[in-house]
Amino acid sequence: MPSRPSPAARPRPTSRPRQGRGDTPLHVALLDLGCKNNIVRCLQKRGCRVTVLPGTTTAAELAALNPDGLMLSNGPGDPAENVEIIANIREMLNTGIPTFGICLGHQLTALAAGAKTCKLKYGHRGANQPVSHISKTRTFITSQNHGYAVEDKTLPAGVGQMSYFNANDGTCEGVDYFQWNCFTVQFHPEANGGPKDTEFLFDQFVSRMLAAKGVIDNA
Repeated sequence: MPSRPSPAARPRPTSRPRQGRGDTPLHVALLDLGCKNNIVRCLQKRGCRVTVLPGTTTAAELAALNPDGLMLSNGPGDPAENVEIIANIREMLNTGIPTFGICLGHQLTALAAGAKTCKLKYGHRGANQPVSHISKTRTFITSQNHGYAVEDKTLPAGVGQMSYFNANDGTCEGVDYFQWNCFTVQFHPEANGGPKDTEFLFDQFVSRMLAAKGVIDNA
C-alpha cells in the first residue's frame, strides 16, 4: 500500500539538464508506492524534474500534470491486493506515456497487463542477487528485497516478454511491454549502497521520454 499520501514535489536544479523541448527539463511523475529517495536522486542526476504523487493518484489526475514520463516505485506487500491502483496504472499506461517500473511497480504493471504474481518460498534478499539479460549475454549483480515474483508465462500473448531473469532460480526479473511504452524490473537499479550495475536503466528511461517527444530517434 502507498506509504506517503502527500503529493509533494521534489524538484532539484541540476548542472546538466536533459532537455525535453526548448529549455524545459523532462518532467517525471513518480507514483509513490513506498518510494526510496534515491529513485528521485537518480532522475534528478539526469536533469529531470520530479513530482512525487501518492500511490492512489488516478489517470485523470496524472494527465492534468502532463508529465513526460511516469515512474512506478518500489513498495511492500502482496501486489495483487492493490486492485484499485492496478486499474489506475492500466489506464495510465493506455495513454502511451513512457513508463519505468521498479519492484512493486514491476509487479503491479504485470498485473495490469493480465499476468499473475506468486509468493516466493524465501524471497530474494541482499545486494548480491545475480540477474541475467534474456539474451544470456550478460549477468548483473543487483540489490533485491522482495517476497513476490511475476509469473512470466502468464503474460498474455503479444503483451510483452521477460527481459531479465534471476540467475539462481530463473524467476522473472524484468518485462518489456509491446502494447505500452513501458519497461519494468524487479530488482533495484537505484540501490544507494550499490551495486550500481544497472543504474543505466534510468538512462534508457530518459531516452524513451526524449524519443516520445521527438527529440531523438526511437529508443
